[in-house]
Amino acid sequence: MAAMEILHNTRKRKGTKQLGVLFSDGLVRKRREWRGFKDTMYDFGRWLYLWSIMADAMVSRGFILGMFRYRWMANYLAVPHMLDKFTMGMRDEPLRITHTAMDFVVKDVAQCIKNCMRGDRRTGNDKKYSDKCVLTDENAMTEFMMGFPTINAILREVPTMFSANLLRQYSTTHYLDIAQQFGIPGDVCPMPEAEAGISIEDDFPVLGKIAVQVNTTCDGSLMGNGLIAKRLEREYGIKTFQLLAPMRHTEDDVQEYAAQDIRNTIAFIEKEMGVKWDWEAYFECAKRVNKITRNRLAWLEVNSTPYPQFVGAVFSLYNCTNYMGNCGRYAEFNKIDDKIMKLVQQGYKNKTMMAPEYRHRCIVWGVQPQYVIDMLYWMINCWGVVPLTDMLSMVIEKEIAEEDTPENREQAYYDMAYLNENMIMRNHTHGGYAVLVDQLWEYCEKMNADMVMMWEHMSCKALVGMHGMFEEQARERGIHLVWVAHDLCDPRVYTRQAIRDQFNEYMRTVMREEPLDPSIEFLPDENAW
Repeated sequence: MAAMEILHNTRKRKGTKQLGVLFSDGLVRKRREWRGFKDTMYDFGRWLYLWSIMADAMVSRGFILGMFRYRWMANYLAVPHMLDKFTMGMRDEPLRITHTAMDFVVKDVAQCIKNCMRGDRRTGNDKKYSDKCVLTDENAMTEFMMGFPTINAILREVPTMFSANLLRQYSTTHYLDIAQQFGIPGDVCPMPEAEAGISIEDDFPVLGKIAVQVNTTCDGSLMGNGLIAKRLEREYGIKTFQLLAPMRHTEDDVQEYAAQDIRNTIAFIEKEMGVKWDWEAYFECAKRVNKITRNRLAWLEVNSTPYPQFVGAVFSLYNCTNYMGNCGRYAEFNKIDDKIMKLVQQGYKNKTMMAPEYRHRCIVWGVQPQYVIDMLYWMINCWGVVPLTDMLSMVIEKEIAEEDTPENREQAYYDMAYLNENMIMRNHTHGGYAVLVDQLWEYCEKMNADMVMMWEHMSCKALVGMHGMFEEQARERGIHLVWVAHDLCDPRVYTRQAIRDQFNEYMRTVMREEPLDPSIEFLPDENAW
């Protein structure tokens, strides 16, 4: 009886026992989630803060014109719902960690939109500002901008495609159809295909003096970049440089080539923008990058214990924005890191859990659609499966040179090449068998994981050939391997419920388990943005 009373109190403390009552056909939610007075008021305060970020963006130069000019802008009305789906069932420290991380991600994306609208020739048309901007590929590390503090890196594909799809699952379907009408095959990865469709539709902001593209992450990305580059150069007069990372990035014999291409990129920017590389600014950024690395590894160490704190899609999104998109260039991110670290340590000390029971500890591997839906937080609440970390979060583990010396200035080119080679979408999908397969089992051991959820992206060729090897080696190690198929940002191929059904079937038939919360096993959320 005592044990039952403890379990009952734990469930009650976590808030709504049946999270399924929050959902409704045709609506986003019936109501907001009740989390107890303290956490509900905190959550509501963060909801208001998000609207304040959006209001600030709306009064910026060119924003209103952009709302009428660009189809993808309307998706940003769904920003508060995005936070709701990432905080499902959360209380205490995990709720605050998620809001602290995502509030700053939202602020960063809002700033990117403001910058795009300000410099866009169709909206803000601030030519002086535009001439100080370098368009950078969404899939690029921005390490080649660490020594250029007086010019701006504009990742215009982030608000137009990536974060728009995070907000609304159907945001890219129009652009996919446009690209296919243009003659691009339908079995190409939807991410670069959508970016190409946006360019074909002429729905990108036009700004910047030059652009830098990368050969990551795949052949589909190269295809899309080619179309975008031609339009930038021929129609808008924006010179485009191709920064190439070697495919065999783990091999010593390619590092000189990789470092030389970093030198070439910097030389291109210096020549076209009329600025000189600033070593003092670079090494300040390098110190921040190292702090980012140390913090991420510390969070992963906590996640390897019975009381993980910073998990799920938000862990990946925050690290993607902080590590790759900003790459030490903004000091504010280090301050957010400090706040998150304090909350993680506090949550670990308090043994805070996100569900009444943790049944399995899971590594999430493969090319992931988890930003668009609340899959990983659904796993915690429905089945008690905790997603400890994912493939895109397992990036650099070593620190780079941060002291300004003649030797370190030379080393810096190799360090920047290393960052470029290990950006989040390529460090495990390129480089061979060891980084894709062997390292997965190493992470399972380090994180004390007994389960792997393998995202099987239908339009991605990188992991398909390894399917049998993953299966065989998982059996040898006694690790449960759950394959979940999807088509990234095209929900017409696999709906949200079709994705969940694959996980439900495995848990019921293979694991012989019943859900912690049966009310969310099947959800009417196909129209919930």
